[in-house]
Parts: sequence; structure tokens; C-alpha cells
Amino acid sequence: MSYTYAADVHLDLRASYHDDEAPFPADMSPRFPPRGHLRDDIDLLKRLLFPRCWNAGPYVDDEDALKTAVAELGALFYDGIAPYGDENPTQTVDTVLAKLPEIRSTLKKDVEAAFKGDPAARSYIEIIRSYPGVQAIVIQRVAHALYEEGASEYARELTEYAKTETGIDIHPGATIGDYFFIDHGTGVVIGETTTIGDWARIYQNVTLGALHFEEQEDEEHMLKKGYKRHPDIGDSVVIGAGSKVLGAVSIGDHVSIGANSWVTEDIPDHTSVYISDHPTLERKPK
Repeated sequence: MSYTYAADVHLDLRASYHDDEAPFPADMSPRFPPRGHLRDDIDLLKRLLFPRCWNAGPYVDDEDALKTAVAELGALFYDGIAPYGDENPTQTVDTVLAKLPEIRSTLKKDVEAAFKGDPAARSYIEIIRSYPGVQAIVIQRVAHALYEEGASEYARELTEYAKTETGIDIHPGATIGDYFFIDHGTGVVIGETTTIGDWARIYQNVTLGALHFEEQEDEEHMLKKGYKRHPDIGDSVVIGAGSKVLGAVSIGDHVSIGANSWVTEDIPDHTSVYISDHPTLERKPK
């Protein structure tokens, strides 16, 4: 079997392209040096989500070219999902494709957060083309949609590829709010059952991971699956470089976690966490 695209997602995407206003690129004339990818699905996905930044300007005004590209992406998704035994890969693909305009809108918020959160940022185009945190979240947000529709194995393929490209490991199961920004990014790990609120900013070598693992009772040497083991991060949280937030802990809103902190307990709203002069972790209201 194969995939046949018969929806109107391309029309919604095209409308979203025409909604772009500065500082997002609205000019189709710039041509950037080509950049190869090892996966056709990733390459096409980037061009569909930000066509003006990846030499795909014709998608903006050429309805037939855009429809063909969406159909091609659908076929690539289908070929990626079907071998894992999905009972209805066509329905899964259609559902995920239909989410692309919404995902694109969310990604534009992520780009805005990167620009506002990095004093070194000069333009939205620079961020879209060169920031590893943005490259990683572009792939993860689409992979998360696949994960939610039951295509978790293929979704994991995409995020594992993102890790090879960016050094950032975000599980497709992680639920991430709006205006998310990973600065620098190398060594960041975000586990499957992590949730992150809006306006979170994370720096390099941060781990949002599990503290320990439970064993499956009825099978020797088997770790238990499908339970909550990663943190919940609130809104407007900043996590400094090298910090580890481990276990199913809750980090409140407006929390700042200093570099190299080790957090294994709940942190209330409006709190700063940092390593003091002594080898202990301190907390104080912000």
C-alpha cells in the first residue's frame, strides 16, 4: 500500500505563509547555501515549515508545488510509520499533516523566544537556520504529534536524528509549552514524561531526567514502562548550564535554577535555586 494525499492542509499552510510579517522573513528573493540532510523527511519538513529560510519560496505562492510537497511529506511519513505495524497509517499521517499549520504557529513563538532570550541574536533568519535549539524543537514538535497519534517508534527515529544534528536529545513524548528556547544546547536531555510550561529557557548540558527506575514485577531484569518519572517544569523557568532536574518533581512558575544545580525535590513558585559557597543547594524567594 502507499499514501495518497487528499486533504487541504497545503491551503492552510499557504495562508500561514502569507500571515508572516517582519521580523519573520517575508522576502522570497534571498538564496542560501544548500545544506544536505541524511533524511528526506527532515529536509522537506524544514522547507515546509519555514520555506523562505530553506530556499523553498515557491511554496508560498505556487499552490500546486506546495500541494505536491505536502503529499511527498505524507508519503515519507507513511513509509516511516507503516513498517512498525500501525493499523491505519493513512489516518495517522492525515491527522499529523493537519496539525502542521498549528505546529508552524507554535514554532514561530519559539523563534521569537530565542530572539528575545539571546543577546547575541541578530535576526529571525539566523535563528531558524543556525540555532541548534530551534532545529531540535522543530523536529520534536512534529515528532510529538506523531507520538500522540501512536507512531512513537517513527517519532523516536526523528528525534534521534535531531540529536545527531544538534547534540540535543528531546524525547518525542515530552510535552513542551509555547515560547521554548534552548540556548547553545549541546548535551541537553529531556525525558519522555517531562512537561514544560511557557517561556522556559534552558542552557547547555541540562538534564530533565529520571532519578531512578522501577522494575517490572513479573519479568526479571525488565524496567517498568509507561509511568511518570521525569519533572514538570512551570512557566517562565530558567535552568542554567549543567543543571540536573531529576525525578517526578514539580518546578513552579518563575523559578531560576543556577548553573550546575542538582534538583531532586519540588521547587515552589518565585524561587531561585543555586549552589552556595558550601557544597549544598540553597533556595530563596526571588
